[in-house]
Amino acid sequence: MLYPSIGPFDSRILSVGGGHRIYVEQCGNPRGAPVIVVHGGPGGGCSPAMRRFFDPGHYRIILFDQRGCGRSRPHGSVENNTTWDLVADMERIRTLLGIDRWVVFGGSWGATLSLIYAQTHPEHVGALVLRGVFLMTRAELDWFYGGGAAHFWPEEWRKFVAPIPEGERHDLITAYHRRLFGSDRDEVARCARAWTRWENALAVLDPGTARVGHNMPDEYAYAFARLENHYFANGGFLAPGQEILSNLDRLRGIPGHIVQGRYDMICPPAGARALADGWKDARLSMIPTAGHAMSEPGIAAALVAATDRLRDMSAAQG
Repeated sequence: MLYPSIGPFDSRILSVGGGHRIYVEQCGNPRGAPVIVVHGGPGGGCSPAMRRFFDPGHYRIILFDQRGCGRSRPHGSVENNTTWDLVADMERIRTLLGIDRWVVFGGSWGATLSLIYAQTHPEHVGALVLRGVFLMTRAELDWFYGGGAAHFWPEEWRKFVAPIPEGERHDLITAYHRRLFGSDRDEVARCARAWTRWENALAVLDPGTARVGHNMPDEYAYAFARLENHYFANGGFLAPGQEILSNLDRLRGIPGHIVQGRYDMICPPAGARALADGWKDARLSMIPTAGHAMSEPGIAAALVAATDRLRDMSAAQG
């Protein structure tokens, strides 16, 4: 199903301004079809597992850690860290590597950023492969942080709201923001773990007996929680008229492959359905027994099938 793990043939730290330096790596075929992998979160960082969705003989695979997370520095920083800064960073990477058009591959928040990048620079996008669609809407945030998902996972929800006094639980994003950006380091660490654990616990359809995310490194939780909360507290930095569904005409002519878990508790399937309905060049694969994570077997298989399909189409076109 997945391709063998391969190491990078090139990695570097790229200064992108605003005090930020981001990690960028390339692996696979140096002369292959370029694809950029856009990780989730915001704040999730890239991982070696993300290389395995691509035939390394065909693809030139580019991964990067977005501002403030992974191997990028400063760690956990939200200064000069917006959606539009990240779009600009992707363009810097493309220009630096001498790429005209590339495939853009992203999941969850990575799907959000991939779509916004493609709507901003459609001339540089050959295709989009998206997983676990998140459209950065108020309704999606209300579902996950306003009690919708809590109806399915009440035990995990109880842990998530525990650090917040009852009088502040009507707006958990704001309540967590006060604490994640407060001066009490112990409280910051405690709330970062709680914020991150809530999302990780709901990422797969069946986490089994080993609860997902309970042994995460504090450093990872710190960046993930602060960056995600920063972006969500600011509505993804999308001004009126910049909403993804309002700009689907910008994707005209760009092939899209959307992979969505039917039981995705983090990014419900309604978003993927709305995206596919408004984007005639996209095909939606709804995976019947899967949740949110790219590691779910059905989702992983569909993502590999999508990148293989693009490979085969490229070969057929010569």
